[in-house]
Amino acid sequence: MRWGIFLGTTAVVALIVLYEWPRIKQNPKKDKVAFVMLLFIGWGLSAFDLAHMTGPSIWIEAFFEPFGRFMEK
Repeated sequence: MRWGIFLGTTAVVALIVLYEWPRIKQNPKKDKVAFVMLLFIGWGLSAFDLAHMTGPSIWIEAFFEPFGRFMEK
């Protein structure tokens, strides 16, 4: 993970929340939930740094490797 990008994105998300929340406060709960969820999804995707990640087969191998060792015993 690139910590600079992660921390920068986290700072931008915090600034967006601080700037937009007073305007969203008077909106219905559905709008607030949608705002928070979309912001959280965007922040989460940027935290994973998908452009520099390996393919899904590497993820599957890493996930199932402990199970394979357990099954061999």
